[in-house]
Amino acid sequence: MRPVRFVALGDSLTEGVGDPVGAGRRGWAALLAASLGPDTEFTNLATGGAQTRDVLERQTPAALALRPDLVAVVVGVNDTLRHTFDIHAVTARLDRVYAACAGQGATLLTACLPDPGAMLGLPGALARPPARRQRAVNAVVHALSERYGAVHLHAADHAWIADRALWSADRLHPGERGHRLLAVRFHALLAEAGRATGRPPSPEPEFPAPTRGASLRRLAAAGTAWVARRCRDLLPQLLRLAARELRHRARGTTARLDSESATAVSAALAALPGRERGAARAGAGAG
Repeated sequence: MRPVRFVALGDSLTEGVGDPVGAGRRGWAALLAASLGPDTEFTNLATGGAQTRDVLERQTPAALALRPDLVAVVVGVNDTLRHTFDIHAVTARLDRVYAACAGQGATLLTACLPDPGAMLGLPGALARPPARRQRAVNAVVHALSERYGAVHLHAADHAWIADRALWSADRLHPGERGHRLLAVRFHALLAEAGRATGRPPSPEPEFPAPTRGASLRRLAAAGTAWVARRCRDLLPQLLRLAARELRHRARGTTARLDSESATAVSAALAALPGRERGAARAGAGAG
């Protein structure tokens, strides 16, 4: 009997940012892999900054070549932080990724995530546009997870978001405690589905929490480049979106923006090719 092959796709969250181990990173997916059973082969293909396009075009082909039994696909936040954000494109890409993995008989792991504006503590008018985008992505992930029979973790509205002890200094990535919590919650879902035979990951950190000074130094080193990129990419559009938000608020028509977003999600899901959906459902049932 061959080992269980677990492959993780996604961005910096799954890459393990916030959970440094030695000179590298670990993260929730690696913690989960160690608890799935003694014969688990784990490959982490997630990369910092990845968007749904990167997962579809680069990570998924590499994952399929490994013939995985279990595939984690947790991505989408970086798409919401780009001026090119398009929920139709995000939906189509995620559908193709899910279909390809499920079509090989792999079990999918998915998650909906908190919006980055709230995590960063942006003020109201600046926070609402990225929050609306993240809600749209989460709605798509919910719908596609159900369509493909994924093991889905609701991680957008959990109390853990408000617990600063679970988060790293950058306010966007979990610290070790947060990564462990994700691993524990995924393990519980997989155990319920009969897909995890090992002991649950420990929720207690293995390493001392970084000192405030170390956290600030790490944040300064990693955050400067991130801020510079977002100032060139997202900030100009975010300011325009915030101005639009304020105009609608003054007119009492903010609900129209939420309605437009919900309509766009429905249209994006309705536009998915039925042939791909049907093939994926058949593949998921075979697994």
